[in-house]
Amino acid sequence: MTGLRQQHRQRVHEAISEAAISLFMERGFDEVPVTEVAAAARVSKPTLFKYFPTKEDLVLHRIADHQGEAARVVRGRAPGESPLAALRRHFLEGLARHEPTTGLNDHPRVVAYYRLVFSTPGLAARVFQYMAADEAALADALAETTDRLTAELLAGQVLSAQRVLARRTWAALVAGRPIEEVEREAVSAAEHAFALLGA
Repeated sequence: MTGLRQQHRQRVHEAISEAAISLFMERGFDEVPVTEVAAAARVSKPTLFKYFPTKEDLVLHRIADHQGEAARVVRGRAPGESPLAALRRHFLEGLARHEPTTGLNDHPRVVAYYRLVFSTPGLAARVFQYMAADEAALADALAETTDRLTAELLAGQVLSAQRVLARRTWAALVAGRPIEEVEREAVSAAEHAFALLGA
């Protein structure tokens, strides 16, 4: 019974999210009231808020799903692998998979999603809050292997580099450049960035 209940919750969660993101992409985040999202998903407004505490969460849960990822990479790295080497490997593997968080995904819905996020001030501000939490979590993981100051500096540098890389890659795709060409440049840029960081 618990498995069925969980599956039902997951279906409702996805239905609400899909309805919200479709409406927001079509008309703009600030133009769509939460009541309209609830109606499109065929749930009540209180039910919607059980799944998504704020309007921003309707969009940003996809990014929030990746919170703490860098810290998990550091803690789960192979024996003998340095934290920076593990983070480099993980980012390059993400590029190879065309993981949206790397910026290297030209699916029209993914491109439109990131355009929505970065063009809506309230959403962009929340993304920076997630980034700050990620940086703190990564610093905690790195502090298990080095002093606190070094851990905090390295966490800030790595996540800033990854953010710059992702935004540049995404901008190249939005400009209409072919993904094969952009991918080569993205890999080269990532290698350069991690070399600067000392990986």
